Amino acid sequence: MQVFQRLRPFAAISFDLDDTLYDNGPIISQAEAGLLAFLHQEYPNSRSWLASDWRHLRLQLMAVEPTLAHDPTAARRRCLRLGLERLGYGAEEAQSGSEAAMAEFLRCRSDFRVSDQVLDLLERLGQRWPLIGLSNGNVNPELIGLGQALGFVLQAGQGVRMKPFPDMFELACERLGISASQLLHVGDSLSADVTGARMAGCQSVWLQLPQASPLAAPVLPTMTIHELYQLQAMLT
Repeated sequence: MQVFQRLRPFAAISFDLDDTLYDNGPIISQAEAGLLAFLHQEYPNSRSWLASDWRHLRLQLMAVEPTLAHDPTAARRRCLRLGLERLGYGAEEAQSGSEAAMAEFLRCRSDFRVSDQVLDLLERLGQRWPLIGLSNGNVNPELIGLGQALGFVLQAGQGVRMKPFPDMFELACERLGISASQLLHVGDSLSADVTGARMAGCQSVWLQLPQASPLAAPVLPTMTIHELYQLQAMLT
């Protein structure tokens, strides 16, 4: 643990989900593979497209409609519908197909469980502070075991912009009934979590993963940890 700023009294802790409470890379790969398998089975015309073709189409959509960049579920659903239309399916079939394919993606996206070690840590921390989640992703917290560990989870979409925009931090503090400086946010991303928390007036803990970029002075967190279990030091 490395401390850069004096930790002020805080009243609640918020956690990023993806790559903070679990390794998200393999999960997304699994969900993408499950989505393609579903499309190839149910919509054979899609066999001519690779995963990269779908990603390229989604980027094109977000370039035209920048607000979609803040709603991963809406962006993927729109991409699926447009892609199926371009692959030769009618509007109604493309619409129903996009809904079914999105449901399959979300099922695969949440087909895992947070480790018992992390859940145990959250339980101990939760005995002392309210715990919540702030996520740019679209995992289902209930299905992965976080339903009882976190009081509530805010996610990007439906008008709520992704971190580092302040939307989720502000909504969280309003719902918790605390000031921004009383929220301690824990996350793995310097750009989304540390910068977002700082811009919103919150304190931050950076979970510096082995593959992370070096710390840059303009986005100094309150403190840095290298393993989530180091948060136990706050309990002593």
